[in-house]
Amino acid sequence: MDLPVLPQAGDGPARRQRGNPRRQARIVSDNGRSRHIAPRSGTAFELKAGEELIVIDPEGGQVADLLAVSLDDIKEMLSSGRTLDYAERIYLTTGDKLYSNRSNVMLEIVEDTVGRHDFLLTPCSEATFRLCYENEPPHQGCHGNLAAALAPYGVTADAIPVAFNCFMNVPVDGKTGRFKVLPPLSKAGDHIAFRAEMDLVIGLTACSAPASNGGSFKPIHYRIVAKEEARVASAG
Repeated sequence: MDLPVLPQAGDGPARRQRGNPRRQARIVSDNGRSRHIAPRSGTAFELKAGEELIVIDPEGGQVADLLAVSLDDIKEMLSSGRTLDYAERIYLTTGDKLYSNRSNVMLEIVEDTVGRHDFLLTPCSEATFRLCYENEPPHQGCHGNLAAALAPYGVTADAIPVAFNCFMNVPVDGKTGRFKVLPPLSKAGDHIAFRAEMDLVIGLTACSAPASNGGSFKPIHYRIVAKEEARVASAG
């Protein structure tokens, strides 16, 4: 399958938006500071401006759906369309910014040890299992897990948009436009780190769809890095 020839990070008009794509990746170890998301489940938490969120694949081959909502106004949330429009490509990595539906920067990717994530496909849902996994037991999927986790913040199920699918591997045929969902390229311990550019509510899952995760379901770990600690790491 021929893949599209896409600009690399730093090419085109988006170059002006980038931070430091050469920032050296930190060694992320499970030293008790990481929080655990059980397989096929989700959580929600606040992330303040300047803090960093590190999403870790502890065992390898596991997708995590990430959704960001403004803490000040839940009607402002992560937008795939705005982000990809401004980035001018579909594969995002270190130095790329994730925009809201109001074109405000919500997150910036500051580290990425994998380099392949998806921002095209919606969170899997009960309907996904009904339509795409007829032989699998029904499950509420990432959409249901995000809805349940974000409900205390006032986010309704119908408001949930396309999430940023950490580690999800969706190659696209450059000639036909057809895509495939393949197993993630992430290995045990791989991670992606985001810096918050505004106060946010984050919804995060360990994905429930069989195809997205190579047919198995594993946990996701995450860590919140305080603003002061993040500044020191960035300077280093």
